[in-house]
Amino acid sequence: VQLQASGGGLVQPGGSLRLSCAASGIIFVGKAVGWYRQRPGNEREFVAAISRNLGTTVYADSVKGRFTISRDNAKNTVYLQMRSLKPQDTAVYYCAAGLLGRTESAYEYWGQGTLVTVSS
Repeated sequence: VQLQASGGGLVQPGGSLRLSCAASGIIFVGKAVGWYRQRPGNEREFVAAISRNLGTTVYADSVKGRFTISRDNAKNTVYLQMRSLKPQDTAVYYCAAGLLGRTESAYEYWGQGTLVTVSS
């Protein structure tokens, strides 16, 4: 089972990036998927999650209205569209698959991180 997060990079404040999380070895459609991030010097924190049936999305207050999580089950991929990026969004972003929730214990599969740097 592998989750592959990609799409990170350097972006200026106010810019946008789209992260992707591609799965192999699992039936992605049967899993909720979450995004987490770890900012420098901080613990990993919840960012957003989407239910397996597309009916429910959950966001951290810090990203609500700026980030959008979506999924394409046919492509076994989940996306995190990030807009109006701020320097404090700089972090390594991780995707995870499992049960819908904000706590890390809800997710049984984790991908490696992708670095997002927001800086002028």
